Amino acid sequence: MLVARPLRSDRSLKLAIRSALLSLALTAATSPVALAAVPAQLDATATRSYNIAPGPLGTILSKFAVEAGIALSFQPSLTDGLTSAGLSGSYTTQEAASKLLAGSGLDMVARGDGSYTLAAQATDGSGGLVLGETTISATDGRNSALPAVYPGGQVARGGRLGLLGNTNVMDAPFSVSNYTSTLIKDQQAVTVADVLERDSSVRSTGQTGGVVDSFFIRGFPVGEGNLGELAFDGVYGVAPNYRVFTEYAERIEVIKGPGALLYGMSPNSGVGGVINVVPKRSLDEDLTRFTASYAMNAQFGGHVDLSRRFGENREFGVRINGSTQGGDTAIDEQSRDVNIGSISFDYQGERLRTSLDLISQKEEFDAPSRPFLIASGVDIPSAANGRTNVTQEWGWAETRDKSALLSGEYDVNDALTVFAHAGGGKSDVSRMSDQTPTILNSAGDTSSVPGYYKFEVERYTVDAGARLRFDTGPVSHTTSLQVTRYRDELSRAIINGAPILSNIYHPIDRPKPNIATPDPLKVSETELSGVALADTLSVLDERVQVTVGVRKQNIQSDNYNTAGYVTTSYDESETTPMFGVVVKPWDHVSLYYNYIEGLSKGDIAPATASNSGEIFAPYISRQQEVGVKVDYGTFTSTLSLFQIKKPSGELANGVFSVQGEQRNRGVELNVFGEVAEGTRLLGGVTLLDADLTDTSVAANRGNKPVGVPEVQANLWAEWDLPWYLGLTLTSGAIYTGRQYVNQANTQELDPWTRFDVGARYATRIAERPTTFRATVQNVFDREYWSGVASYGAFSQGSPRTLQLSATVDF
Repeated sequence: MLVARPLRSDRSLKLAIRSALLSLALTAATSPVALAAVPAQLDATATRSYNIAPGPLGTILSKFAVEAGIALSFQPSLTDGLTSAGLSGSYTTQEAASKLLAGSGLDMVARGDGSYTLAAQATDGSGGLVLGETTISATDGRNSALPAVYPGGQVARGGRLGLLGNTNVMDAPFSVSNYTSTLIKDQQAVTVADVLERDSSVRSTGQTGGVVDSFFIRGFPVGEGNLGELAFDGVYGVAPNYRVFTEYAERIEVIKGPGALLYGMSPNSGVGGVINVVPKRSLDEDLTRFTASYAMNAQFGGHVDLSRRFGENREFGVRINGSTQGGDTAIDEQSRDVNIGSISFDYQGERLRTSLDLISQKEEFDAPSRPFLIASGVDIPSAANGRTNVTQEWGWAETRDKSALLSGEYDVNDALTVFAHAGGGKSDVSRMSDQTPTILNSAGDTSSVPGYYKFEVERYTVDAGARLRFDTGPVSHTTSLQVTRYRDELSRAIINGAPILSNIYHPIDRPKPNIATPDPLKVSETELSGVALADTLSVLDERVQVTVGVRKQNIQSDNYNTAGYVTTSYDESETTPMFGVVVKPWDHVSLYYNYIEGLSKGDIAPATASNSGEIFAPYISRQQEVGVKVDYGTFTSTLSLFQIKKPSGELANGVFSVQGEQRNRGVELNVFGEVAEGTRLLGGVTLLDADLTDTSVAANRGNKPVGVPEVQANLWAEWDLPWYLGLTLTSGAIYTGRQYVNQANTQELDPWTRFDVGARYATRIAERPTTFRATVQNVFDREYWSGVASYGAFSQGSPRTLQLSATVDF
């Protein structure tokens, strides 16, 4: 839903400041200008001057709402493909609204809370236009309502903070990013990894054309092993295990830093941040949308998105998404077929709100890409072109995922809401291909072991909780209580063949080995359970907010041998607190601080250690962060400084002990929104000072951790051409500094920069809103190593790739 709102209370920043961009992230003092404490209404008498240039209708209406001081929200599908001639001159707000909507078939409708929305015009029997009865669910602060979209449409004004529920960006004591469905469509993003290319705090460590997506956030791995590492609608255990596609995603939210209090311990012990997938749910207005797509070399696809609401008050909803994509990719010898189906049912009553999400997806590869290792003492050679594929032509991979989530919340009264989730998922992976190839020398020769691999993962999750709102004198409280339980089971089988040799520049075809199909056996099962309590205290009209909370987490795990017997058993618990403060000296400025901890499963001493089998307590990672957020009305910048310390276990002199530590210090600068009329920016810079502060190898102390660059930078821009309505040009750049692939810091990847360009055109064909999009990734066909996993494997960069799509609303 697109939303344009006046500043929240009685002050606003002069709009002229927004052109100063990055420097103004640090200088936010402004002159106060009085605004009404409630949204302004359409006025038929008082006039004001407007000078709004032509452009897409949705963008123009958002600009008008900001200038007029009215609160306006609407579904983007209503204005897709519509343009406006803009507004120049003096008008009353009522005249201005009528002029902007003339010929659009839309009307501005008042809500009961003083805000406005858009609705399609209806006609009476005489052909005159009349406004049909409309039932709208406003964003009323309920946890299930999506936060409004920020001007520019690429990000939202808020997102889910796990236990704390939906929170405005300016009220969150964390650095957060909330990417919308508009950005997902316009970027032509296929997976969550594609979306997060926009974030300077995040780097993908999965390889292009591979079967797994994984990430580094603030220099720590998230998703390696992929045991349900991404959250889905605020809970772990539901999102597909190895790759999450965007067909069923309404938004992608990222919380930077550990999140044990907010989401509980992640199933794979990630501490760098939390990625939450917000599922698509039924819209207020009916939607029938079809998108046809093409990607080099011959990837063709189609995606259907249907939304309907039923019932006397349209309280029942259904959202259906189905897509198929297949053909040869831009990588040599590789083809890919993807089939996705999802359906969401929901009920929106006066007090009760429920939903059921079902997902099924299947991805098949011929010759899937693999990351590389490097032999000890060998300098890393220059990367081959991203099209070159070392995987043998006979290699293949198949991944199947099924997920379900039942959610509900009930308003017991105006102050108390109870909620619950129950769901899970199952992933099956079969692969016949090389293991991670090892580069043997500077000429790029490789050695790898082909094998047949089967993995099965089953995940289950359930939680229940309550949120209570109350006052104690001048202090307002929002208290949350949650009880959680997560369980997963991993089964695995691997049968290897004889090693084969090849070369990264000139791959060599080898005959297919004869390897039997293995039967997977249970390897491990894990249960994470806990209880959390948090309270946000607000005073001075929410200008000062303090959040305190604590989570008690229990970790149980059993590991099995091939005979089915438990070899090691783990049962440990830990308590992780959180403290956060937000101070807003001005309405457009937020200063914040947080202390929060992350939780990782402790190690079990390996068989090679003299203390073999010893179980260590869970590792506690600690973050401290301070930052400032400045909202210039249509453009926001954030600046944060953080430090995260994470311990680790190491084997030294035959004894396994917890004596390693990684410390990441960093500065993040992020920007998003409209910096000028018709010009949008999204990006940032992350500077990382990461050190191995303690390690069993004395020579490695003070070295850089594997895979953590000193500089990560992203900048993406969109420009609506003022002389050609509906046409938008896009461009972007990603920069990643050098990265080490070993703790000794003797082998490193060169820094790299990738440039993308694109365009889109919104119009109407046969009265149907239609949008054409084109993107060229890696426009200069740069050859580069893109990223390093925590265990030292690194991936080939993307080749130059053309993407085309056309979206039509029926």
